[in-house]
Amino acid sequence: MTAGKDFRQLNGLTLAYIGDAVYEVFVRDYLIRSGQTRPNVLHKKATSYVSAKAQHYLMQELLANDWLTEEEAAMYRRGRNAKSHTIAKNADVATYRSSTGFEALVGYLHLTDQEERLSELMQWCITQIGEKQHDERIT
Repeated sequence: MTAGKDFRQLNGLTLAYIGDAVYEVFVRDYLIRSGQTRPNVLHKKATSYVSAKAQHYLMQELLANDWLTEEEAAMYRRGRNAKSHTIAKNADVATYRSSTGFEALVGYLHLTDQEERLSELMQWCITQIGEKQHDERIT
């Protein structure tokens, strides 16, 4: 953590701002390492991982399975409850707010240098979305 800066005090939208970028890098890294190299395919696949609906699904799973510490859950709520002036393009308000909370959680873990925990959660999230996509193709 940068000396003198307590990132736990940042508002939820600021945490979500960096969290969005951090999660996107994890997803892009995963896709390229798994052999995806065509830009059109990369974009389409990445979107399925980073959409508001996917992030909302991940938060529902994390909360239902008690995966978060109290502090992590508080950072999620801070992002979810933040008053945003943007309007969701492809999601209802509750889904959009939940995804903002997810991004705030990711941003919080990143800025507080909890890289091991962040990597653990990101790996779990990417696996969850991959399994969900696989299950939906089967049914």
